[in-house]
Amino acid sequence: MKHLENLILRYPSLEFCKESIYTAFKLLAQSFSTGGRLYICGNGGSASDALHIVGELVKSFVLPRKIDQSFAERVEPELLTHLQGALPAFALVENVALTSAYANDVNADYVFAQQVYAYARKGDCVLGISTSGNSKNVLYALDAARGRGAVTLGLTGHDGRKMKNQCDACIVVPETETYKIQELHVPIYHTLCIMLEEHFWGAN
Repeated sequence: MKHLENLILRYPSLEFCKESIYTAFKLLAQSFSTGGRLYICGNGGSASDALHIVGELVKSFVLPRKIDQSFAERVEPELLTHLQGALPAFALVENVALTSAYANDVNADYVFAQQVYAYARKGDCVLGISTSGNSKNVLYALDAARGRGAVTLGLTGHDGRKMKNQCDACIVVPETETYKIQELHVPIYHTLCIMLEEHFWGAN
C-alpha cells in the first residue's frame, strides 16, 4: 500500500481512484500468481501506453528480479546472468500485419477482439485503455474477454462512460480532456507495475 499512498501524495486528485487501483492490483496479482497473462489494448497515445506497460512488466522496473529456480536448473549458467524475472504481458497493438489485414478484410472495430478471442483464456486479464471510455474496438475486446472468462480491467477518464460497465475493475481518472487523462494514466500504471514487482520480487 505504500506505493499507492505515495501516488496519492503526489497526485491528490487520484484519491478518487484509490479503491479501483487497488482492486486492479489484486486482480492482476491473482492472475499472474496462477499462470495468467495480461493482454492490453488502446488507440493512439493509449496504444503507446500499452507498449509502455509491457516494457515495465517483462523486464526489471525498479527492483532486481530473480529467475525462477526451476528454470535456472535447466539452462546454462551464462544465460542466467542476462535474464530477469518477468510477468507475461502482451500489447495487442504490436502485430501490424495482423491488425491491418483484419481491418482491411473484416472490420477495424474488431481487431483487438479477434486477438482476445485467439489468445485469452480463463484466468487471464485484459486491460482496455480508452481516454473517452467509448472506444468501440476496446469495448469489443473487453466483451470478448468476458466471453473467454478473462478478468476485465479498464483505464479511462470522464465518468467511465460505457467502459465502466464492462470491467471487473475500472480506473476512472477525474479529468475530461484527453491529454490530462493521459497525464494521469502514466503514474497510475507505473504504480501498478511497482506494486506487482514488489509483490513478486520484494522478498528478494
